[in-house]
Amino acid sequence: MLVHSIAFDPTSPASALAQIPAHSGVFALFAADERAEPYLSRTPNLKRRLTRFLDARPSQAKRLRLTEKIARIEYTLTGSDFESSLYLYAASMQVFGEATRKRMHLRPPYFLRMTSENAYPRVYVTNKITKSAFNDLFGPFPSRASAEKFCDEMLNLFDLRRCHEDLNPDPAFPGCIYSEMKMCLAPCFMGCTDKRYAQEAASVHAFLATRGASLIEEIVAERDAASAGLNFEKAAQAHAKLQKVQAVVALMPAAVHQLSKLAALILQPSAEPEAVNCFLLTHGVILGPVHYSVQGMRLHNEQSGSTSLYVHPTTVEAVPLATEGAGTVVQTVSRNVLEERLQQTLADLVSPAAKSKPSAQTISDHLCLFSRWFYRTQAQRTGEAFFAESMDSLPHRQILRGVSRVYSSSLA
Repeated sequence: MLVHSIAFDPTSPASALAQIPAHSGVFALFAADERAEPYLSRTPNLKRRLTRFLDARPSQAKRLRLTEKIARIEYTLTGSDFESSLYLYAASMQVFGEATRKRMHLRPPYFLRMTSENAYPRVYVTNKITKSAFNDLFGPFPSRASAEKFCDEMLNLFDLRRCHEDLNPDPAFPGCIYSEMKMCLAPCFMGCTDKRYAQEAASVHAFLATRGASLIEEIVAERDAASAGLNFEKAAQAHAKLQKVQAVVALMPAAVHQLSKLAALILQPSAEPEAVNCFLLTHGVILGPVHYSVQGMRLHNEQSGSTSLYVHPTTVEAVPLATEGAGTVVQTVSRNVLEERLQQTLADLVSPAAKSKPSAQTISDHLCLFSRWFYRTQAQRTGEAFFAESMDSLPHRQILRGVSRVYSSSLA
């Protein structure tokens, strides 16, 4: 189930424990009876944790005395807590199945969903993920409160309905407070045509899909046109509206994207020497890791504070130029092979994605694990994530600098 397996002799625990490295990882303790469920867990120090469990000493607490019950130890080395969580989830699903979610306290993250299939679409907060709604789900948000706050502020920019009833437009219907405040087009009493409401719904969907860029571009064009026509009062009004929109967009976390287009490359420290682990979040599933080798990489100095383009990581190669007497003159020249390595790494990550057909529940679990890592405080979060609308639009230069930072931090 895990990478390494060691037979355990209860009469001589020291021989097995001597083979366990003092490294972070995921481990499983198996009883002699294969029908018994194994003990699965993760730890920042395998040797210390397993010694605590299996080193039979008189002073050992009774609840930790597992020495006589264990026949085999399996473990996998990991380079980060993020990687440990993924391995623990995968191993737990093999052993415990559906009970894994309760054991690991996996709760679906929250999204905004737009009911595009409805005749009068609306936006609401949900944590239910379905494949049929991939184009209409936007997230994940760190919490329900965060999603609701953004939803309320975003809807203040538009005239979309906020009620949840199925509408049967009737001119005799009195409407609600939002229609009275001119904050809704009021399709409930035919306050607008169906075509006008569909246009407003399309604007809201575009706002969410582009992370506000569609509305910002529209207002900027309006402001510039008013300014060019010397209508400065209208330009000032457009600028004030622009500032309001930008304040709402600022409430949207970096991880919030249209689920069908959510793609992220996640960099983590690796248990392998001179490497960084790369994970790919695509279509709601985390793939990887694939090791990115930093061998030969000239790491830039993060403490220098320089913003020069020359701090871009490069590789170095020694090339003999000429022979003078008995010695050889060697000049070090730079050659950018890092881009080729990155492209190969991305290709290795993408290839399993074409074959996989994960269930909606698996997608929910993976997004929960991702959110649990991404929404930690900066001081507690290890690694970096780079978001894009597609694999082709990933920022390669920024990723290579991120590789340098993640690898340098793992050496500290």
